[in-house]
Amino acid sequence: MALPVANTAKYELTLPSQQKTVSYRPFLVKEEKILLMAMESGNAGEMLNAVKDIVKNCTFGEIVAEEYPMFDIEYVFLQIRAKSVGEIAKIKVLCPDDKKTYVNTEVDLSKVEVYVDDDHANNVILDESRKLGVVLKYPSLKDVNENMMTGKIKLDEMYDMITNAIETIYEGEKVYQAKDSTKEELREFVDNLTADQMKNLNKFYNTMPRLEHKIEVENPNTGVKSEVVLKGLADFFV
Repeated sequence: MALPVANTAKYELTLPSQQKTVSYRPFLVKEEKILLMAMESGNAGEMLNAVKDIVKNCTFGEIVAEEYPMFDIEYVFLQIRAKSVGEIAKIKVLCPDDKKTYVNTEVDLSKVEVYVDDDHANNVILDESRKLGVVLKYPSLKDVNENMMTGKIKLDEMYDMITNAIETIYEGEKVYQAKDSTKEELREFVDNLTADQMKNLNKFYNTMPRLEHKIEVENPNTGVKSEVVLKGLADFFV
């Protein structure tokens, strides 16, 4: 005889990257076990896989994590977590004044938003005289690995991420779709950029939308109060 299944609450949110409303539910015991096991392992790759699975399950299959920008998935996951185990998260934060003391603090996850720099743009001019530029797309979760999650990205991985993010290349009225070029051709294009042009491309990544929240912490050893900026999903699960 089939046992009864408990009802779960249903909520809605709007994806930061687009005006799309998504329904979601809190995670269940089976998903909480996936998350706790990933957190206990301390392995960024397992944590990434746990986030993918939980987001897909808790949005009723509507959000396949690999198809959306990283900041969308981080935001959705944070909202799911807030509705599942409480909006107040306890985390450890490194005090900036001595860079060795950690303090326990609480963060209201309901107040965490996706921050976008005022000068952020996905249309990057590389050579004004030639009207040469690129239009970039946000890296999706399929473009992110555990090194990127922990900030230990390798040089080749960084260049691959830049290459994969190119949507179009244009020069004057001519427009070249990245999908019509091979990966080798796109990589050659990137490899032939000057240092200044690469700096312009990197600005896209440095100013890309991200989870961000400011908190104040006090070092118990020095009494110094400092402002700490939490960025990205990993900072909210320390």
